[in-house]
Amino acid sequence: MDQHIKADIKRVFALQKKNQKTLRASTAGQRREKLQRFLDAVTAHEEEIIEAIRRDVRKPYHEVKRAETQGTIKAIKDNMNNLDTWMAPKRVGSSVSPDADGVLMYEPKGLTLILGPWNYPFMLTMAPLAAAIAAGNSAIVKLSDFTMETSHIAATVIREAFHEEEVAIFEGEVDVATELLDQPFDHIFFTGSTNVGKIVMTAAAKHLSSVTLELGGKSPTIIDSGYDLMDAAKKIAVGKFVNAGFMEDDHTVDRNKFTQIVNDRNFNRVKALYDDAIEKGAKTAFGGVFDAHDRTISPTVLTNVTPDMKIMQEEIFAPILPIMNYEDISEAVDYITERDKPLALYVFSHNQELIDYVLQHTTSGNASVNDVVVHFTDVNLPFGGVNTSGIGSYHGVYGFKEFSHEKGVFIQASK
Repeated sequence: MDQHIKADIKRVFALQKKNQKTLRASTAGQRREKLQRFLDAVTAHEEEIIEAIRRDVRKPYHEVKRAETQGTIKAIKDNMNNLDTWMAPKRVGSSVSPDADGVLMYEPKGLTLILGPWNYPFMLTMAPLAAAIAAGNSAIVKLSDFTMETSHIAATVIREAFHEEEVAIFEGEVDVATELLDQPFDHIFFTGSTNVGKIVMTAAAKHLSSVTLELGGKSPTIIDSGYDLMDAAKKIAVGKFVNAGFMEDDHTVDRNKFTQIVNDRNFNRVKALYDDAIEKGAKTAFGGVFDAHDRTISPTVLTNVTPDMKIMQEEIFAPILPIMNYEDISEAVDYITERDKPLALYVFSHNQELIDYVLQHTTSGNASVNDVVVHFTDVNLPFGGVNTSGIGSYHGVYGFKEFSHEKGVFIQASK
């Protein structure tokens, strides 16, 4: 890699390390002032951010605005509004003596690295950054090299809002991320694939850095036979195809409202998954139109899907919905538990006994009953995976805690 970039990474890391004493002593007001600068920069450049993301992946304008910029703004404001409460020491008493006391204090983890993904390149990098700042950390940020236009505008926002010793950003290819991972960060926050998550965790282990890994995998959805199928279908379609835009008819895509697959490699990967399913007996109930020149895949529904198909073994990251049938709820639960733990699990049912059975006999990062995806926007709930779908969680107070060390303080009674 460029030796100048390598030297610059080391320079910024040293600069942020030197600033740790100041950051650790920062008050809620000082942190809120930094978050306000962050908010002002995002707001001032909102249209440029939206346009950059649209150039990278051609997402529909209103979808980008709602999820990427307004989602980031919501996360920043949530941290600002709750900072005093979250930072305050919590008295827990003492089990040793009724005259002693115990207190939980929240101190920043220190130097943090935030590595973002390509699917929601701005919000899934900036929302964790807001939590890191709220918790009193410094941060170095790198967005995905698949979305370089978004990375450029993110650099503008960060450099406008922060001094380098507070927050810095580096752009570039995989070699830049590799060099960053070689530094002894106190905490690393990564959003992306399970395979890359393993690389991040291996790098973190060299320095005993703590990690938050927001990964993925399959998110199974169970529909009970007694549930309104049309209601479930509408919600699942929105959740699955939310970025995928609209069809002018069953065979024509309105490309002004339709997301591209991020690059040729991922387009070919998805096409291979689809072809494998068709070869093994799956049927295209809807869609199935692939435009390699434009990297566009029409919203597609597959039936007659079986577990041996590759499309049931890999995360798809494309508007293809595979459907399988089950006879008994235990059959569906067994299928889920025999595989990697999902990031999310959904169950549609009015039968509380069945709902309880599913929730108690499966494990997943999150679960939603009678809806999909919306749990991600609820800041009262922690968002994250489990094992192969992730380690740690964030959103709301959970993000503040993820970037904090919860220190227990024993206070002996004075004589």
